[in-house]
Amino acid sequence: MKKAITAFLIVLAVTPAFAQGGATAISNAASDITDYWDPVKLILKAVGGLVGFIGGLRVYNKWTNGDQDVNKEILGYGGAMIFLLVVPEFVTAFFA
Repeated sequence: MKKAITAFLIVLAVTPAFAQGGATAISNAASDITDYWDPVKLILKAVGGLVGFIGGLRVYNKWTNGDQDVNKEILGYGGAMIFLLVVPEFVTAFFA
């Protein structure tokens, strides 16, 4: 029983040292993410614009052909485009 208690106390004594290394690693990771975020944000906005353009073409094609599910298509592509354009702003606010 004494050996178990001693081992437990040693683990508790060593744990803060590991936690400090983890805090440094998290800080470094956040710094790296902040450095790479601006190019990633531009890529996401470009993908959002591309999705919006392709979605617009598909909606126009369905509308001119008289398909009945044009509203579903608009909501699907519109939602994807809005998601791709809004998420980078939320992530920027989170890391700033």
